[in-house]
Amino acid sequence: MSSTAIRAAAFCLAALCSANTWAKVEVQPVQHSKAGRILAVQISEDIAPGDYEALMKGLRANPGQYARKLALLDSIGGSVAEALRMGRLLRETGFDVMVPSEGVCQGSCVYLLAAGRNKTVRGYVGIHRPYFAHGDSALADSGAIRYNPTAYLKEMNIPLSLLDDMNSTDPTHMRVLTRDELARYRLN
Repeated sequence: MSSTAIRAAAFCLAALCSANTWAKVEVQPVQHSKAGRILAVQISEDIAPGDYEALMKGLRANPGQYARKLALLDSIGGSVAEALRMGRLLRETGFDVMVPSEGVCQGSCVYLLAAGRNKTVRGYVGIHRPYFAHGDSALADSGAIRYNPTAYLKEMNIPLSLLDDMNSTDPTHMRVLTRDELARYRLN
C-alpha cells in the first residue's frame, strides 16, 4: 500500500473518530487532498444483528463516485451470520479493508477482513471457533440460509485452512495470527 493511501486511511480513521457519537457501523465520505474522494466505513465493537442494515443504509445515503472505498475494522467480533452478510456487501460494493495499527479484528470480524479487495493489517487479527450460546443446532433453527463459512471463504478466495484453524481454537481462547499466517491466509 502506498504512503499516500496509508495517510488517506489514517485521515479517514481520524475523521470517523472525531464524530460526536460512535456507532458500530458508520459510513462517511471524506475528501483527501491527494487521494481524492474516499468513502470510509468504520466497523467497531460487537458485530450484531442490524449492523448489515446500518451498513446498507449508510451506503445508500452516500451514492456517487469515489476514488477509493475503505472499511476500517476495529471489532471484537460477534454474530457470524451478520458478519457474512456484511462481508458480502463490502465485497459487492468494492471495498478495501484495513485493520489500523491501534485496531483489532477478532472472531467474526475476520470474515469482514476476508471480504476486502485489498487487505491491510497494521493491528492484530485473532481467530477462534465461534461460540453459540445454545449450541450449533440453534443456528440451524434460526433460518440463517446464507450461513455457510466454507462457501463464504471460497467466494472470497481465502484458503479453507483458515476455517480449520479457527475451528481448532477453543471459543474461550484467542489465537493471534502472525504476519506469515496473515499472508498464508491471504488476509494481508
